[in-house]
Amino acid sequence: MAGKPVRPVNAIDQTRRMLSLVTYLKERPGARVEDVARAFGISEDELVSDLDVLPMCGTSFRGGDLLDIDTDGERIWWHNPDDVAEPLRLAADEATALLVAARAVATLPGLREGDRQALLRATAKVETAAGEAAGASSRLSVTFESEGGVFADVDRAISERRRLWIRYYSPARDEVTEREIDPIRLVSVGHTYVEAWCRRSEARRTFRLDRVAEIKILDEPSAPPEVELRDLSEALVQPAAEDPEVVIEVGPGGRWVAEYYPHDSADELADGGLRITLRTPDPASLRRLALRLGRDGRIVSPPDLADSARHAAREALLAYDGVGAAHDSRE
Repeated sequence: MAGKPVRPVNAIDQTRRMLSLVTYLKERPGARVEDVARAFGISEDELVSDLDVLPMCGTSFRGGDLLDIDTDGERIWWHNPDDVAEPLRLAADEATALLVAARAVATLPGLREGDRQALLRATAKVETAAGEAAGASSRLSVTFESEGGVFADVDRAISERRRLWIRYYSPARDEVTEREIDPIRLVSVGHTYVEAWCRRSEARRTFRLDRVAEIKILDEPSAPPEVELRDLSEALVQPAAEDPEVVIEVGPGGRWVAEYYPHDSADELADGGLRITLRTPDPASLRRLALRLGRDGRIVSPPDLADSARHAAREALLAYDGVGAAHDSRE
């Protein structure tokens, strides 16, 4: 097939293009592939790629009423335009999900007032159209895990291009550090994070908002170096392949480790615990984790790290016994 080479796909541009493509094709049954590609300023290969996605789209997230569009390589045929052209009617579960999400977003700290009011007006219209489903949704609520003030300050710093000072808890090192960061963007991948240029480490870092103990917006302008934004759809933290591998086994009381530490795998154990495999550039920092876990977990490998963790635990117990003996002698 003739055409220009396929350019790297920008998801936002492709989505906008496909929305326009639906209207364009509805008005031009049997349109020629080369004519449509020329009209949208893309190659024929790019157009065919869009056409491969469109049949998976429709009017309901439950399936059904999908776009029946195909091509023979020369022309594009849409076989059911009238079926999906009817006004959208939300089912009860769809209306409930949409209203709950809209109300939750409207409460987000840092949301611009104009955007909040526009969302509230749209929500009111959906409530009117939803009828009884709106009543069901009012009995449900969603709260956001991140501290409101932290989210609002980060959002404001990004919009005003200002630097931030934070006190941040790092579970990998079990310590609180002070940093100045130039925020780049807010992202949500399970939790809410700010991606930023860290002035302390002179590198790009991601900070989980619920681990920010204190935050201040500084007068200094935010000036992060030009960095290529990463695709965070699969995982926020991506350890380097050369980082040492550590295996930790935890009991039921230590399952929280899989929540707080990025890991490659977390396999269930018979006693209700987990066998967690992770990578870290500083395995020694996990000795503190072993001490915190106590009877709820242990380092399995590498052997030298497991040995040093046991040694640290014995030293801690000896120190504790010494303090206890000294206390008893004073009584």
